[in-house]
Amino acid sequence: MAQLTIEIPDELAQRLAPYKNQISEIFANLVNTSSLLEKSTEKLDVSGTPSPTELPTYLEIIDFLVNRPTSEQIANFKVSERSQARLRELLQKNRDLNLISSEVAELNLYEQLDTLMTMMKVRAYAAMKSSKTSSSNPE
Repeated sequence: MAQLTIEIPDELAQRLAPYKNQISEIFANLVNTSSLLEKSTEKLDVSGTPSPTELPTYLEIIDFLVNRPTSEQIANFKVSERSQARLRELLQKNRDLNLISSEVAELNLYEQLDTLMTMMKVRAYAAMKSSKTSSSNPE
């Protein structure tokens, strides 16, 4: 078996210590995953894939965030009816197995945006709850 020596930061070495006996397997899986990803993306025709800035929902969320919304505004945020209609259309086409590659990319981006906004809403609710608790319990 070949031996490979690499330099890594001390913090990473500490985090990897529990997996010392599995490093070669983890590395092999990483390489295999990367190879599969490369092969699958080579087959995709991304020429028709819209850039995120060409998608109204993406711009809508960016515009919302640029205005530094309060926790309450984040918690109450909803995309426009137009964006919701587009998402419903993509989801229906997905159920019908009728998406083209650019629509798959668009749907994936919407999924990422939804995850981002969900995480922001969770934090916003926590911040609102925390501020209510601290204001109702003056010291």
